[in-house]
Amino acid sequence: MHASRPAAAARTQRPFEIPVRVYYEDTDAGGVVYYASYLRFLERARTEWLRNAGFEQQKIIDEQQLVFVVKRIEADYHAPGRLDDELRVEVAVDKLGNASLVFAQRVLRGSTVLLDARVTVVCVDIRRMKPAPIPAPMREKLEEPLKAAE
Repeated sequence: MHASRPAAAARTQRPFEIPVRVYYEDTDAGGVVYYASYLRFLERARTEWLRNAGFEQQKIIDEQQLVFVVKRIEADYHAPGRLDDELRVEVAVDKLGNASLVFAQRVLRGSTVLLDARVTVVCVDIRRMKPAPIPAPMREKLEEPLKAAE
């Protein structure tokens, strides 16, 4: 699927969102958001989305020895962000697998979409460095918006 066309499940969910201010460190010499800075914005939004769902990454690491790692990113850049812009970063679950999640994410300035992305993350057992099933309590919480979208 193309990143600029989010899946039906992601489109029908109300996305989780966080505000992001563009700082000098996020830009190139011309004051335009550097392409890799968007990846950090997307990561922050996913982290806050997980925290908002009741799951803290450090606690998951400490108690279950699990981490979520990015496996794949598809991103379409539509318009530039600039120094001091106030952006909004959205997160919605697009697909839930046994050990993976696909997120539909967007970065917006007002109603202007700057970036559309699909990000695949995998749950990994850090002791074995192998994929591991997403824990049942987390899976149940993650399935809620997908079921509501059906």
